[in-house]
Amino acid sequence: MVSLRSTFTAFLMLSALSSMAQGLDNPIPERLQFTGNVPAELLAKRSCVFYASSFTNDQLNTIQQSFQKSGIDAVAYFNTAMVFAGNDVISKMVEHLNKREISFIALLSKNAENYSFTFTSFNGNDEFVNKGQPGWKVEDASLNNALQNIYRSTVNNQPIKNLLINSYPEKNFPITIIEGRRSDFFAIDLKVDRLAVPWFKDAAQDSTLAQFFRENYPFSYGMVEPGLDKKELRNKGFHYLLSYLYTEGTIAKELLGYPITSKESAITSVTYPNGSLQLKTLPAEMPVFKFYMKHIESGNVFLGTKWDGDVTWQDALRNNIKGFKAELKIP
Repeated sequence: MVSLRSTFTAFLMLSALSSMAQGLDNPIPERLQFTGNVPAELLAKRSCVFYASSFTNDQLNTIQQSFQKSGIDAVAYFNTAMVFAGNDVISKMVEHLNKREISFIALLSKNAENYSFTFTSFNGNDEFVNKGQPGWKVEDASLNNALQNIYRSTVNNQPIKNLLINSYPEKNFPITIIEGRRSDFFAIDLKVDRLAVPWFKDAAQDSTLAQFFRENYPFSYGMVEPGLDKKELRNKGFHYLLSYLYTEGTIAKELLGYPITSKESAITSVTYPNGSLQLKTLPAEMPVFKFYMKHIESGNVFLGTKWDGDVTWQDALRNNIKGFKAELKIP
């Protein structure tokens, strides 16, 4: 007989994988005002591609070769699930795009019915686009048809000024989110140093977050608005910042410097469902939350002694704090 808990866990996994198909918390499409117009100077300036994990390497190769023919200079490709994995990643992504002088973003997604391509200008900051700015979308059930539509629309709209466009998608750009030292242990200084805990900016989740810290965190902390810079946090008396990623397990591990293999199909995580340590195995592509503590001044990151990513933020945060307390032998 299948237990209720097993059924619920399976439901969470399916829901999470479904959300991955659409991209993790990608805010760009909802900020755009879609038009039928090709963005001005799309064929004269550099673009960056954010693509869904469901695209194969062969499909990305086909797309880049078509972009080359169309005059779209896509100089870098990034997995959307990585780009929007967390605030630390977004900041480094924006820095990278500005250094590469990127002017446009191309979003690639697909579902059971359509391939979707969205082109819009990059505004140079952490929001990527301005609210209400125009976006051009091309959709079709056939990848080749969609690419043909893009080609016809672009070359009939403006002259090709981009030269020497790559014939293959460039994807191997390391994005390093750890500015200081990376540590596979807990920040013992938190016994005396104050931890900043950012709100989620959602009433129900913030209530749960505040209750969790009241009931489970044994040291000094304070709730803060998300996005405060280093100086503001230090002026408020904080030394550490609670941070997290939410993305596919393998991507989260790679961003945080954990060893991974290309054939890794599952990831084992420690969890504390009943207060005692247990092991949980999740598919490697499963979206998970992973919390860590960041020293505000130095940028040093403290990940904990074991991988403790989990499907919900409540479980992932509990895993991390329980592991910290166990390390300090605090009940």
